Amino acid sequence: MADNKAKRGGADRALIALTEKYEVAYWSKKLKVTPAKLKYAVKKVGRSARKVEEYIKLQKHRASDKSRIALSEPYEVRYWSKKFKITPARLRLVVATAGHSAKKVEAYLAALKAAKKAKKARKTVKKTVKKTAAKRKKAA
Repeated sequence: MADNKAKRGGADRALIALTEKYEVAYWSKKLKVTPAKLKYAVKKVGRSARKVEEYIKLQKHRASDKSRIALSEPYEVRYWSKKFKITPARLRLVVATAGHSAKKVEAYLAALKAAKKAKKARKTVKKTVKKTAAKRKKAA
């Protein structure tokens, strides 16, 4: 039992007792989380130390993975394609070029858009210059 201090066998080590301050402090330090996060994890998955540890590792992994684009997961490809308003095939090409970071992909797409806009503006200027030159020839 986790609350019986006389019994310190494997069953006691495998459970987290939130009623004991020293256990909360120990597990918080061991798992590198705040007591509040530890309590939430215990409430979510139960008192098993192994389950709590797995849950916290999963949460940390998800937090660090949120800004990375995983092309192996179809739901991720759909999500990021919609977010950047591009096709999944184009997303794969951009990720191959810019990397898996969502920030890098966003910056790369913004740079492409700006370059396309500048090219279009140059084309418009060239057309205007040609029209003006043609009008001058006709007038002369």
